[in-house]
Order: sequence, then C-alpha cells, then structure tokens
Amino acid sequence: MSKLHSVVQQVTDTIAARSSETRRTYLDKVDAAVQKGPHRGQLACGNLAHGFAACSAKEKADLTAEVKSNIAIVSSYNDMLSAHQPFKHAPDLIKSAISEAGGVAQFAGGVPAMCDGVTQGQPGMELSLFSRDVIAMSTAVALSHNMFDGALYLGVCDKIVPGLLIGALTFGHLPAVFVPAGPMTTGMSNKEKVRIRQLYAEGKIGRNELLEAESQSYHGPGTCTFYGTANSNQMMVEIMGLHLPGSSFVNPYTPLRDELTRAAAKQVLKFTAQGEDFRPVGYAIDEKAIVNAIVGLLATGGSTNHTIHLIAIARAAGVLINWDDFDALSKVVPLLTRIYPNGQADINHFQAAGGMGVLINKLLEGGLLHGDILTVGDDRGLQYYGREPVLRDERLQWQDSPVSSLDEEVLRDCNNPFDRSGGLNLLQGNLGRGVIKVSAVQPQHRIVEAPAIVFDDQNDIVAAFKAGKLEQDFIAVLRYQGPQANGMPELHKLTPPLGVLQDRGFKVALVTDGRMSGASGKVPAAIHLSPECASGGPLAKVRTGDLIRLDANTGELSVLVEAGEFASRIPLASSAQHHDVGMGRELFGGFRQNASSSEEGACTLFIE
Repeated sequence: MSKLHSVVQQVTDTIAARSSETRRTYLDKVDAAVQKGPHRGQLACGNLAHGFAACSAKEKADLTAEVKSNIAIVSSYNDMLSAHQPFKHAPDLIKSAISEAGGVAQFAGGVPAMCDGVTQGQPGMELSLFSRDVIAMSTAVALSHNMFDGALYLGVCDKIVPGLLIGALTFGHLPAVFVPAGPMTTGMSNKEKVRIRQLYAEGKIGRNELLEAESQSYHGPGTCTFYGTANSNQMMVEIMGLHLPGSSFVNPYTPLRDELTRAAAKQVLKFTAQGEDFRPVGYAIDEKAIVNAIVGLLATGGSTNHTIHLIAIARAAGVLINWDDFDALSKVVPLLTRIYPNGQADINHFQAAGGMGVLINKLLEGGLLHGDILTVGDDRGLQYYGREPVLRDERLQWQDSPVSSLDEEVLRDCNNPFDRSGGLNLLQGNLGRGVIKVSAVQPQHRIVEAPAIVFDDQNDIVAAFKAGKLEQDFIAVLRYQGPQANGMPELHKLTPPLGVLQDRGFKVALVTDGRMSGASGKVPAAIHLSPECASGGPLAKVRTGDLIRLDANTGELSVLVEAGEFASRIPLASSAQHHDVGMGRELFGGFRQNASSSEEGACTLFIE
C-alpha cells in the first residue's frame, strides 16, 4: 500500500476537525449502549417471552440461556421489484448458517423498498427521496426490541441502502454486515437501449417497440445492470468495508451468491460484544470510511444521488461533510471505470474485468484510500478486499484478484485513467451551490452559455420538446424541485429529449434544484441547487430569456444579469400545482416542511 495522497489526508483531517464535537457525542452514545452480555438479558421475563413466543423449542432454549448471540435480520424483500426479489430465501439461509455457527437469528423487520425505475416521471416519485428516512426509522423500529447483539442488513437499491445504514448507525453499538443480492444478468446493450429511447422521444417508434426494448433490458431478478445509484450503493458499502470482499456484484440465484449470504451470516457472529473481536458499526463508519466512499464514487463515476445520501449517512455517525470535500477529492481522484452511463459496459462487464478487488487494489496503490479502516473481513483492514470469492469443491474461498484489469476499456489503474479527475464538480455563483457530473459529458459540451427557458414541471419540458418549441440553444431552468417543494423527484425522463436536442447540434443544459438520476449522462446538468427555490433560493428569480453561463470546468454557474437588478427581483412562486395530494403524498407534508437542504443531506432526521 502506497503512502496516502496528501489531498486525501488533508480532506480527512479537515473532516475530522470539523466533526470533532459531533463525532465524540456520537461515540459516547455508542459506548453507553454496549452490553457485555446478550442484550436480551436486560429484558424482564414478560418482555423476553414476547420476544421468542413464536420460536422453536430449541431457539427458546438458546435465547433463555443468555449465552448465544442473537442476530437481527432486517430486509427490504418484496417480490415486485427485481433487485429485492432475490432476498426471498435469504432468511432461511441466514438462520441455518447462524445456527451452525452457534448463534440464533430472528427476522426483526422489513423495510419498504420502492423503485425509481417504476415511479420515474410519476407522482409516486415524489415519495422516493423521503423513503430513505422512512427506511431508517423502520430499521430503528425493527431493532428497538433490544433482543439483538448484531444485525444483517439486506438491501440494494437507491434509498434502501442509505436508509438501512442510517438506521444501523443509530444502533451503532451493534456489529453490522450488509448482504447484497447482486445484479441481473446482462440483457440488451446500453447503446441500443439509448438509441431506442431517443427514437421513441422523437416519435419514430411506438410504445410497443419501446416496451419490448425495456423488457429486454430489465429482464430478470437482480439490480439493473447500469451504474446508477443501486450499484453505486454496492460499491460504496464494499469500499467502506461493510460487505464481504468481492460480494457486491455476484449474480443472484447462483451457488456463489448463496454461499456469500451464508458466510455473511456467520461473519457477524464473530464481531459481537460477547467475542474477542468486537467491531460495532458505529466505530467502523468514521471519517476515513466516509472519505473512502467518496473516493470510490469519484473513481467509478458513480451516482450524483450520493452527494446527498453520503452527507446524511455521515451525519448519522457524527461526521460532517459537504460538497467542498467532494470537490477537493474530485480534483485528485482519477476516473478508473467506464460503466454506463459513463461508457457502454454494464456492471457485469466491470465484474468480469476484475471488479471491486482490482479497483480497491489500484486505489490503494495510488494512495487514494485509507487501508486502516475497520471492516467485516477476516483481516481488519481494507487490504483484504483486494481478493475475490470463488467456490472450490463447493466450499467458499477467497483468492487474490487479478493483478491488473482484464479489460482496460472498462477498468484501468491510476497511471492510465480515463480522466485525471473524478468528474463530479462543485458549481457555485449567484444562483447558489450545486453539483454536476461530467464523467459522461463530452468536453465540448461542458461549457454552455445560453438563454434560460423557465419551467416549473418536468412534463412541461417534455411537452415543449414534442411541440418543437426547443429547437434552439437554451438552458432549461426547472424550478421548485427541491425537497421542501415536492420531495425532490428524479428528473431522468428529461434525458432522452435533451439528449436528442444536443445530438441535433444545439447547446443545451439543465439547471435545477432537483435531482437527476444515478443514470444521468451526456447532457450537462447542474443539479441540487441550494438554497432551493422553496426556501428563497435565487433560482426562483431567473426569468425566461436571462443569459446563464454554466462552466463545468471552472465550476461557474451564474445568471448574467446586472447584480443590482437581480438582487431587486422578487422570486416567482411555482406555477405547478397538486404536488401535495394523491399517491400518498399527503402523508409526507411534514417531511417536506422539515427537510434540510440538499447539501445537508435533504434529511428530515437529526433535528436538534
């Protein structure tokens, strides 16, 4: 392992100093909750009897004896969504494995799991971001019975893993192992999928042809194979040391996947307070682990959603980060992968090229990761993660990962990167602060100076495109899309029409206080503008025709209006209506009202 890069060290030190008080307060709470014996020993007889009433006679005896550790299973299983359906049989595998290893496991609770792919562009998408906080609270409810000495968290997709991790950190005195489900096998190529979507956006093919293509892309159990938020989650959790090494991208319903689930179950038993190697998750997720997650995100061109989620996750552990930290690291972390939308390969191609083992080894060699973090591997440090799991004679073993990438069109090392920077840049100017992902944006499209066309609803942009009203250079300003306004839905349905216009030779961009998708790609999009319009952000002062300059290279985002005139403008209210009723949105009024800004994690929790 090479000496740590000076900027990585500097950013880590800055975060540690900024977080010294909140981190100490958090760890004091963790220490106060640690129990030497099984936690259920604190329960009265009536409490404990309720806690194991439905168990087998053997399990009741084990739990009565107060010797064996009891492991909670918290799962996002449902059978509608492909990413979570593979968790159906996981509890049985886990209970069997833990029993063999001398423990007990109970299914503590399920958490909701919604799919942005299903709700994209629909009213239900306005519940999506806040579902993260609901999942965190659901995790806390599952663990609140105080029956448990460790926990296994089964989750994959966009808000589910961040929510589970926030909930886990609230119970930071418990060891935690995260259990992935794996990606679906490769279907239609990403290049062909994009081509068909743009043909549909142009009206050149119909819904039947589009549906057939989408069904060939999303065709079986497992996560979507593009590198969006779901697969960024898996990378992030592994590089923080909460997955077993090399387990993130093994396909579901394979013998190796099942053995990894069983191994994860046995692993968490090693780390309870009853043993000699206590590893509580609250100590594992510190400023070093968080910096590793940011570095991994940058090196792989991961989802912009984690510029929100990682802030909330870190805050749950008493660690305070902001977009300046992302920006500073992005300048020195090279882009080492090309996975769609940053290339044509999918996550299965990345896995075949060497996957997480090669990626972690190369980042360690480049001095870009903290190797001395507390992981769930057999060895405590991250160096053990340069290995990959295999089955030999039906037994799970780990072997060294390839020394180098097996496909340099997909995965490279720090000496031959796809780009010298991570491609996730901070934007700031008189419109506030935001972020832009440029790893999939061609250099000639990274600077756009054009008149604004102001919208308050993404459907109005699509309608204007279909009506031929956007055949020009312009910057689409989509306002009132922040967490307080409408829950901050993803705006991925804008990618095909804006992509078509860019392909036709127009200079186009998007500026919004909302989110794009983890699959946002080739069109420059200044997103997460803070403060948002609903809390008085300057984007609400922009008028159609105002000239806007977006320079992703320098980080400038400004409306080119005389300062005095712009300051004197009264922010316009949103023209959009009915974002607070229907599809369950009535229940989330308190979330919208109490949400923090995007740079503070768009979070309704941690209100002090």
